[in-house]
Amino acid sequence: MFWLEKFIAAFVLPPTGLLIVAIAGLLMLRRRPRLGRALAIGAIGALTLLSLPIVASLLTIAVSDVRALRNDEGRDAQAIVVLCGGVRRAAEEYGADAPSTLSLERARYGAWLAKSRGLPLAVSGGVVFGGRPEAEVIGDMLVREFGVPVRWIEPRSRNSRENAQELAALLLPAGVKRVLLVTHGMSMKRQRREMVAAGFDVTPAPTVIQRFVVDGLDDVLPSMSAMRGSYYAIYELLGNLRATLRGLP
Repeated sequence: MFWLEKFIAAFVLPPTGLLIVAIAGLLMLRRRPRLGRALAIGAIGALTLLSLPIVASLLTIAVSDVRALRNDEGRDAQAIVVLCGGVRRAAEEYGADAPSTLSLERARYGAWLAKSRGLPLAVSGGVVFGGRPEAEVIGDMLVREFGVPVRWIEPRSRNSRENAQELAALLLPAGVKRVLLVTHGMSMKRQRREMVAAGFDVTPAPTVIQRFVVDGLDDVLPSMSAMRGSYYAIYELLGNLRATLRGLP
């Protein structure tokens, strides 16, 4: 089921899904020209919209339901949980696996919280496409580069549901139920739902919280980074829909 979901996501999410629709439309031009043109133009138009920074920002805001953690929130938490967001395999400059941008942003905020709140850290993330478990890579970085000890390493999970299940098996028997959950603002709603369903009392501690700001012409011109942002936002929208269908709170 895990690999089936990965396969479906790869062919449904932009840009691949829309490129397939555009190609299908072009192939239909001879036999069904109206439908073919509609599919091709619609897909190209959607790709253009999704590549606009202003659209990516709106989509990200739509899927986010969080604000920054306040000083008076989560004071009864027993631990900080950092969910990994991928690694760069065999990073040449380090001679080893290294945290991806998403993981680095989450780890940095987790380290800052651990120092300011004096709470132990748990890092969760396994192996998806080979190499070392993500939690081990990020855990090593937290200790070596941020000087923050990591009490729990969860190296088996491959997605958010498994994050929650494996963390429950690791932390709940140790009496740790109330946690500060560190992940990106756009991912918090879905990942918080998984953690609550696994038995945790969760206080969201999001990082990289999207704000709607138009700074200049760049915000209305297509860019690859905006397409990436739209991809993540649509991924989260579909993930939350799936969680709702599963009956998660």
